[in-house]
Amino acid sequence: MNAPDQAPRTPGSVLTLHVDDVPTTEIGPGILLRELPGPAPLSFWVVDFEPGARWPGVDVHETVGEGYYVAEGEVIEGDLRHGPGTYVVLEQGSSHQPRSETGARVFGYNHPAG
Repeated sequence: MNAPDQAPRTPGSVLTLHVDDVPTTEIGPGILLRELPGPAPLSFWVVDFEPGARWPGVDVHETVGEGYYVAEGEVIEGDLRHGPGTYVVLEQGSSHQPRSETGARVFGYNHPAG
């Protein structure tokens, strides 16, 4: 994932934006992705789940790891429920299929393996 329209920034500059102003991409029914600008090779994002939404298919992390912070609502991963304030780390080689019964907003990133 790379943030759209991410122009090169001048060293020492500061970029601010409101997350809700970032364009969305629909990942599946009830799931919206917002790609945020950030330093390569990391990719930063926000995902919003509507109540009852499930990630479309298993998300396999073959070449990257992932971390996310549950800011609002609850994300369910298998038998585990992650509420607000929970930080989840998925290492390279892991897989998951998050869903939400209540709706949720998560802030996350992907990073290269290593």
